[in-house]
Amino acid sequence: EGVKHSLRHLLIPLWNSYSFFVTYANIDEWHPGDSKPGQSDNLLDQWIESSLANLCQEVTAAMDNYDLQRSVRPFVAFIEDLTNWYIRRSRRRFWKSDDDGDKQQAYVTLYHVLIELCKIAAPFTPFIAEEIYSNLRTEDMPESVHLCDFPTAEGAVRNENLEQQMRIVMDVVVMGRQLRKDNDAKVRQPLRRLDVVSHDSALLNQVDELKEIIEEELNVREVVFGDDESGFATLNAKANFKALGPKFGKQMKEIAGAISSLSKTDLKKVAASEPISVDLNGQIVELTTEDVFVEHTPKEGLAVQAQGDLVVALDLELDDDLIREGLARELVKEVQALRKTSGLEVTDRINLTVSSDEAVQAAVSAYEEYIKAEVLALSVEIAETTPSTSSGQAGESVDLNGHACMISIAKA
Repeated sequence: EGVKHSLRHLLIPLWNSYSFFVTYANIDEWHPGDSKPGQSDNLLDQWIESSLANLCQEVTAAMDNYDLQRSVRPFVAFIEDLTNWYIRRSRRRFWKSDDDGDKQQAYVTLYHVLIELCKIAAPFTPFIAEEIYSNLRTEDMPESVHLCDFPTAEGAVRNENLEQQMRIVMDVVVMGRQLRKDNDAKVRQPLRRLDVVSHDSALLNQVDELKEIIEEELNVREVVFGDDESGFATLNAKANFKALGPKFGKQMKEIAGAISSLSKTDLKKVAASEPISVDLNGQIVELTTEDVFVEHTPKEGLAVQAQGDLVVALDLELDDDLIREGLARELVKEVQALRKTSGLEVTDRINLTVSSDEAVQAAVSAYEEYIKAEVLALSVEIAETTPSTSSGQAGESVDLNGHACMISIAKA
């Protein structure tokens, strides 16, 4: 089981990260040049570089104490952040055809991270670290990763504030995804709005500059930050009998009654993890967040989830334009799958033909430019009849949210 866990959470993700980099570096004929890491103005680059510096500190501290298990744990967490957040969030930067400064910064950052990761991983996974390093090294670098100095965080730019911001963004995204799952809202179906509430205004101000990431990750058109959840949910309080029992014994019934009738002001304090005081027959009793459960009952058309001081509310109601965009996104997914099974290269341009009902036709017309950009199509044709698939073409019948659709692609 330990070997399987290491493969699944460490070795395979590390190799996949290397494979992703090499694939696009070869396509663009990119080579390490004069650009230095740590100079990017992209927040994702700054975040992963800061996280790398933190990884060096944590692994070094654990190894200095001869604690092998504690030294591996942050490495696995970093690999998770690298593959499932940084690389996934940065894919479009590598995909785009124009070789601008942002694309160059992405290459420089990922190259540096992979080289440093090999050095950190060398004591734990000597062979895979050597293989990756040997294929990435330049002539002026040591011949083997095992001849390199172990990385240190000295001189690295650590931005703990940005690390905290990104962690909050990740928490919001996890909560939003859970709301989608619980309410059968497909990930590719755009939604109108997500409200994020915290009674910590400093926290919200920190995350505001990263809200575009939340919008993209949760496929919502707008993210709104605030400090009052009353606009989308009703707060109700219930006693935590398990916590209150040892404290109040026979007074439990009176305490529970006082909690159920808390004022809106006190409810907001509890939701903000602040202690409150209640009058128990003339006796002032202080209650903490451990003593009280706060439930958020969403208003119609909304879904709400709370985690600590964070509350998120997802607007589930759909209008015609949201439905059209959802169909366009489903079409993109199917065309991408057809591209893959047809053996096309990731850079190949195509011509796309679509045959379906009026709803899908309207979606294709409204989001034609988006579809072209996503599937690398030079043209998108809406056919009144089912398109035939001649030599050099590939076609497939698919279902788009209940709409029968025939798609055909040909290399341009």
